[in-house]
Amino acid sequence: MTASRPSSADRQPDRLQRPLVHDGRVSSLYDAVGGEPVFRQLVEDFYAGVADDPVLRPLYEEDLEPAKVRLRMFLEQYWGGPTTYSDQRGHPRLRMRHVAWQVGIRERDAWLSHMLAAVTRLDVPDDARAAIWDHLERAAHSLVNWPPPGGDPSTVAGPDLS
Repeated sequence: MTASRPSSADRQPDRLQRPLVHDGRVSSLYDAVGGEPVFRQLVEDFYAGVADDPVLRPLYEEDLEPAKVRLRMFLEQYWGGPTTYSDQRGHPRLRMRHVAWQVGIRERDAWLSHMLAAVTRLDVPDDARAAIWDHLERAAHSLVNWPPPGGDPSTVAGPDLS
């Protein structure tokens, strides 16, 4: 399959919260695409790229397994699977959880590059792939925190360590 970024015409943000019809039954995207094995593959493929990336790798702990587990649990929950992420970690609060790192355009683009490659490899229907990509792309853009507004590094809040 040839990798191509879903066009804006393919994106359906309202679909993110609507149930899907699969084999005549209403289900979540998580169920419709095959559940945990699909999200496990997505995360494995993504982190295979991160492992050797000179921009992203320094942002992670030496052992990537904990990050893999967190991302998989988050994505599974977001798409209608088990609520393990919130059960174990509370509300996702993505911006708060990423504020400790300087996430600029360079980091965002590297992250999106590896994620697009991983999403493209998924064996899922095109509409599901477009919905997954749309969410991931919007999330990545929302996490950019560097340079801070006005370009003044002193305006970036540090992590809440309390």
